[in-house]
Amino acid sequence: MEPKREGISVAALHHQQPAFRGLDAGHMACPGCGQALGARLVTEAIGPDAIIANATGCLEVFTSMWPRSSWRVPWIHSLFENAPAVASGIEAALKAQGRQTKVVVMGGDGGTFDIGLQSLSGMLERNHNVLYVCFDNEAYMNTGVQRSSSTPHAAMTTTSPRGETRMGKRHLKKDLLAIIGAHRIPYAATATVAYPSDLRAKVRRGIEIEGAAFLLVHSPCPLGWGHDGADSIEVARLAVQTGFFPIVEMERGVVAGVMKIREVRPVADYLRLQDRFQHLFEDSREAREELQHLQELADHNIEVYGLRADEPHPRDSEGADTVRRGGMRWS
Repeated sequence: MEPKREGISVAALHHQQPAFRGLDAGHMACPGCGQALGARLVTEAIGPDAIIANATGCLEVFTSMWPRSSWRVPWIHSLFENAPAVASGIEAALKAQGRQTKVVVMGGDGGTFDIGLQSLSGMLERNHNVLYVCFDNEAYMNTGVQRSSSTPHAAMTTTSPRGETRMGKRHLKKDLLAIIGAHRIPYAATATVAYPSDLRAKVRRGIEIEGAAFLLVHSPCPLGWGHDGADSIEVARLAVQTGFFPIVEMERGVVAGVMKIREVRPVADYLRLQDRFQHLFEDSREAREELQHLQELADHNIEVYGLRADEPHPRDSEGADTVRRGGMRWS
């Protein structure tokens, strides 16, 4: 029988309690920042017994402007290039002390795909018991929206502008998940802020696994992507529904699960909402070719990962929960 105290349901009271927030309100993130939402969801899933090593980047800057901090767990700021090394040292020290405190690294695509890749590779190869979370906003947003190796092909940034000879960035987005998978770590996955239960479940799994785990979280940036902050979740959801950003789980480098797409949307639906891709909708041969190229890249993801759903499923792109106003709790 459900316990009650003075006529109050304990279970109902517990359900009404606010979730733990490792990242509290009062930070300086832009309205609609996907990274801020992602960090909040991740810390809620981890809980209070954690230590976070945070690489230089937007998240570090907007949460820790002196003399205030929005963090409610032990937090250390490292450089762009060495957050995984710092976390490795913390994990080794905790292990020597016999403590079970969780160690988590947080970084952006600049500190993960580029500057910190060597340190990250070392941490994964040594299989430290650390969860690495990359909030992927696909450019160096903190320093002025410069392209990174995570920036999608044909996207405009301040260092990959649309010009007479180029239609934005010339190169393809680095397939970081494949690089991570090559390390044969116990667990690696992609997620997005548009599907919070999926994200939180992957965080919990990464924390519970003994050994290294990696999570790549697609995180819209209204400033750098050029969309209204109120549209961040819609943009993030369309990235999944078009196949542009596949949601995948890997175990020891082998694909173990995907989020199926119930109704595949054309990639133009995703690109049209963002200023960084507006040049692709010009009436020119070059624009049409690049738009078709991006559609083919999304189609390739759908084929390679088997993303197209055969029938509706509670956890496909339409069945899985999405962020909604008015609440903090997700299953």
